[in-house]
Amino acid sequence: MYFMKEMTEVETPFQRGTLSNEKLIEFYKALVYPRLIEEKMLNLLRQGKISKWFSGIGQEAISVGATLALDDDSFIFPLHRNLGVFTTRKMPLTRLFAQWQGKMEGYTKGRDRSFHFGSLENAVVGMISHLGPQLSLANGVALADALSGQNKVAMAFTGEGGTSQGEFHEALNVASVWQLPVIFIIENNGYGLSTTTDEQYKCATLADRGIGYGMKALTIDGNNILEVYQTIKKIKEEITLRPEPVLVECMTFRMRGHEEASGTKYVPKELMEKWALRDPLLLFEAFLDNEKVLSPGEMAAIKDALKKQIVADLKETEAYHDPSPILELELDDVYKPWKPSFQVPEMDDNVTEKRFIDAISEGLSQSMEKFPNLILMGQDIAEYGGAFKITEGFVAKFGKKRVRNTPLCESAIVGAALGLSLKGYKSMVEMQFADFVSCGFNQIINNLAKIHYRWGAHADVVIRMPTGGGMAAGPFHSQSNEAWFFHTPGLKVVYPSNPYDAKGLLTAAIEDPNPVLFFEHKGLYRSVSGPLPSTFYSLPLGKAAVLKEGIKATIITYGMGVIWAKEVVEALGEAIEIIDLRTLWPLDEETLLSSVKKTGKVIVLHEDTLTGGIGGEISALISEKAFEHLDAPVLRVGGLDSPIPFSPILEKQFMAKSRLREKLDYLLRY
Repeated sequence: MYFMKEMTEVETPFQRGTLSNEKLIEFYKALVYPRLIEEKMLNLLRQGKISKWFSGIGQEAISVGATLALDDDSFIFPLHRNLGVFTTRKMPLTRLFAQWQGKMEGYTKGRDRSFHFGSLENAVVGMISHLGPQLSLANGVALADALSGQNKVAMAFTGEGGTSQGEFHEALNVASVWQLPVIFIIENNGYGLSTTTDEQYKCATLADRGIGYGMKALTIDGNNILEVYQTIKKIKEEITLRPEPVLVECMTFRMRGHEEASGTKYVPKELMEKWALRDPLLLFEAFLDNEKVLSPGEMAAIKDALKKQIVADLKETEAYHDPSPILELELDDVYKPWKPSFQVPEMDDNVTEKRFIDAISEGLSQSMEKFPNLILMGQDIAEYGGAFKITEGFVAKFGKKRVRNTPLCESAIVGAALGLSLKGYKSMVEMQFADFVSCGFNQIINNLAKIHYRWGAHADVVIRMPTGGGMAAGPFHSQSNEAWFFHTPGLKVVYPSNPYDAKGLLTAAIEDPNPVLFFEHKGLYRSVSGPLPSTFYSLPLGKAAVLKEGIKATIITYGMGVIWAKEVVEALGEAIEIIDLRTLWPLDEETLLSSVKKTGKVIVLHEDTLTGGIGGEISALISEKAFEHLDAPVLRVGGLDSPIPFSPILEKQFMAKSRLREKLDYLLRY
């Protein structure tokens, strides 16, 4: 069975309802326009003037009908074949052409292709290649609208193949639990590249999946523009009054390859012929002719006028520019520029001795007061106060709308955080343990980190990461995984070692409009105390601290490594300099190199496994920029190259602390 769920009737009953002739003509122009653009794009592809194209020919009624049904400022999250979303939102075709040709005037300045971009002005947020994450972003936008008291809906597209991804299920579950006004549209077009629907899912209809998540769900004819429009319009009107998510499965067919290079040889000829008779444009043209709304001659005239405009727009882009490889521009666009308002307090009578964990809680609480648009999300963080009780009492102070328990679905929550950012909110996502962030890896690496570089939006998101070992918690609750993110441009990585820094760096991270991974060593929560100003303050990101001056050697470290370094240096009684990185990225090269040039000997210490850890990058940096000042090889001391074990005896052996004294002795003798 090649396409189990296709419509069986060639005739498509159009119900115009109260739609005027003028409105139907408007719909026709909106439907035919993307088809004509696509025909031009296929010519450009054959001429080698664009590199790739994902055709939506035969599916236009879904994109156009659904977009027409929404308010112009309702956010839409389209995919490959939703050109009709962009054209119906009247995004300039000249700029779209520039985007597809990789021109500087495109939405991504040549950095990404096809519909991998967005336009906040047009309330359209394009895809990334991983498909599923779009759905969670729509949840975040809908949550922002709900929190702001706006009667809006968000709408996200996916294909039948995308419903097999975990993000689809996470997003639907979150939307249902939180009763978010989101319309999820499945374009069921028969094939995921060459994989047929009977190899993709076994439920009778994909709408059944929505019912399983406790939401309304229905299947409609995706080739009937009026049915799509009227269905989505009705849903929109209902859920703006009574917010809830709705799943709409639109039956259609992909008349061309997944992308043009893949072709359609795997599609049976009879199936292609059958669906060719159900072309949404031809069906609507026949309806308009029968209804005496437009004659064939009038439709031809509309097409002719649109074709001329398309040619003129394409001609205009000939004067557009190829991207210039300007190094400063490329690097500057990785992060959203901002002017931090650092507030460093005097150590006066307002200072009291507090634990590391109290500093984190206080920094969060004071940030909630300073930023009314800050939303906290995480498992068990509301009434329970989180796994480590950091947000205990926050619900009473700030309410459940701002302190939100989440289902156990890290990726969907990180995606929702990005959606909140698109609407001007700040968010903090707590990973119950840093180990669990792997479940949200795609959203962090491919959405949060890249969005500003790609098309100028930003991810105003802080992800708090309780991390580290020393508590015999085993391989899934003790990992040090900061190097995963240190490697990724677009992210900032913070890792404090004491209460004063923890509070000041956390408040700064929340103020920063860029995505920040904020690591908190669990072993420091209740074991380390220090002087803590009670007032709000913040510290600069990207600035290391010289904790102890010395001349014989330098230890560069962070987090729990600071505690180990202090213990060993104190026991030795030597003049060894200790540098606390505090922020892993941006990295404070100036402070590091200055110390190296003074002492000539360096150890880079971290709890993370040795190979591939941050120490390797710092070692390379020192070798490249301060080699002539070195009196010994740069040494690294890290965790064993194994998963961190459960047994306290084995865990002690794993830890870098067990090898630090030996390495330091060797360095001093060198």
